[in-house]
Amino acid sequence: MSLLERDKAAIWHPFTPLIGSQDPLPLKAAEGIYLITEDDRRIMDAISSWWVNLHGHSNPVIAEAVAEQAKKLEHVIFAGFSHEPAITLAENLLSILPDNQSKIFYSDDGSTAVEVAIKMAIQFWHNKHQNRRRLIAIDGAYHGDTFGSMSVGDRGPFTAPFDQYLFDVAFLPFPDEQKDEEVFALFKKQIDSGEIAAFIFEPIIQGAVGMKIYSSELLDRMIALAQAEGVICIADEVMTGFGRTGTMFASDKLTHKPDIFCLSKGLTGGAMAMGVTSCTDAIIDAYRSSDIMKTFFHGHSFTANPIACAAANASFGLLNSEATKSQMKMINEAHLQFAAVAKQYKYAANVRVMGTIFALDIANFG
Repeated sequence: MSLLERDKAAIWHPFTPLIGSQDPLPLKAAEGIYLITEDDRRIMDAISSWWVNLHGHSNPVIAEAVAEQAKKLEHVIFAGFSHEPAITLAENLLSILPDNQSKIFYSDDGSTAVEVAIKMAIQFWHNKHQNRRRLIAIDGAYHGDTFGSMSVGDRGPFTAPFDQYLFDVAFLPFPDEQKDEEVFALFKKQIDSGEIAAFIFEPIIQGAVGMKIYSSELLDRMIALAQAEGVICIADEVMTGFGRTGTMFASDKLTHKPDIFCLSKGLTGGAMAMGVTSCTDAIIDAYRSSDIMKTFFHGHSFTANPIACAAANASFGLLNSEATKSQMKMINEAHLQFAAVAKQYKYAANVRVMGTIFALDIANFG
């Protein structure tokens, strides 16, 4: 049997109808920006394998770090144990996150990083014996496919079978330039209710809905208002983190820094699955108690997997190299040059660039 025949017999692919969809394309290798098919065709991985790949496929630095770690400690339960790769990675991440971030909590991917953030925020208020249970999110958001992350994401065909099981969230209209003041007024009304536990957002740009950019000034105002009223602000930087927007994190473009960060995708350079949720010391303080029922009872079998941590540490070194910084600058400049050309065509609408992100809308041909 061919690879495709074996695949079709045994595998159920994500986001893929079982009838009427195109066959998956079997690959035998990948190198740099290219995916290599069975018949040696080279296909540019323009979506960076769902925005995870930072340094090119089969990066030798990351591959070597993974191989070396696999020979020493492949995995151990992270409740009651620790290891050097996880400690080093936490130190590395805290060195580039905003100064208000205090500790790192490990999980498995972007969706679980968001689940951790939501639970962390809700239990924060529970531990303080305050009845704040609702969250605010923005229309069009994508935060993952687990139940908590679906709850704060855009409601549509993907979530329809589960809508009755998702918790209530106050959704704001997407803040395009014409709606900024309207959105801020709606946001303030929710904050003033005293019921809001947390505000979760993709900072400045929403990815899955089509790279929709909104005002950093507006987001700054929203965070400032929320924090003034004690509302926890959660930045989902799963897509935007690690240089994607031209700064290390999209939140680096803000004056007011979020209380919780959710990270994944580029964390390991795309080599391994891993999620991270970081938070401020003020949030942690609600869990410092001799009362065991104030413990954050959350964990995953593969939390802080040493091999994934090793990959992330190798990616961290590459990310902070002058070569990578130069490459990011080159990509941004190339995008800006192409954007200037694209804007000359009547079918190219809303041409936009942010760091290594380029997007445009195809205008109506009618």
